[in-house]
Amino acid sequence: MRIGVLAASSVANPDVIAPVSAFAAVAYPEIDLIFHPQCYAQDGHFAGSDAVRAAAFLEYANDPAFDAIWFLRGGYGSNRLLATILPQLGPAARTKTYLGYSDVGFLLGALYARRIGRAVHGPMASDIRRRNGDATVARALGWLARGDRAGLEPGLDGRPAAAFNLSILAALIGTPYLPDLADHVLIVEEVSEAMYAIDRMLFTLGNATQLRSIAGVRLGAVTAVKENEPDWGEPIEEMMVRWCRDLGVPYLGRAQIGHTQANHVVPFGVG
Repeated sequence: MRIGVLAASSVANPDVIAPVSAFAAVAYPEIDLIFHPQCYAQDGHFAGSDAVRAAAFLEYANDPAFDAIWFLRGGYGSNRLLATILPQLGPAARTKTYLGYSDVGFLLGALYARRIGRAVHGPMASDIRRRNGDATVARALGWLARGDRAGLEPGLDGRPAAAFNLSILAALIGTPYLPDLADHVLIVEEVSEAMYAIDRMLFTLGNATQLRSIAGVRLGAVTAVKENEPDWGEPIEEMMVRWCRDLGVPYLGRAQIGHTQANHVVPFGVG
């Protein structure tokens, strides 16, 4: 299996290339990881200019020699590529799996909206640097290469699902890149935000007409929460229940996704 790896967002951390390549070579010898040279590029905040990142994505997505695209890391910036890349995706792009999370959710959502390939929320190459990161990366590579369902989020129940970072989902609302999530279980996670900011994003979700027909909401990890002054005073799950009530959908409990070692695989649609 040939998997192309690239960085669609923030400047990459190419120091992960050696350890993740070594791990894959031993644990998944059937995988050939091909890192695009763009992984080493930098243009200010980004892993190369918008044009460089878009060209790298199109090169690998449209190459029939690759079975999947795996993202090196998130950060910010994949949304800046959408208008350029989507009209240029050819037949080979429609047969691929695209796996990542965090900022990559912009790409996953837009691809799923157009039913281009298979969008999958799951661990990225940079997760190898987490404590016990081998196990995190193994969920992604095992599912990609062998269809290993042990890497799937354990609460998936056969209903269509989609998973997003909350900030990314809130930014997609009202754009042509938000997929139709009718009858989907929506799973959200967040990192490095204050509680008031999370509440503000949930206001957007709770009042989004595009989400009125979802089957329910599950909450992944909410980590590295920034200090709220004064203290917010409301637990995160109570906040979720409140906004789900406003949206008119059930809150379905916790999920094992997010910016943590326990991040699991969530294929968009039925896994």
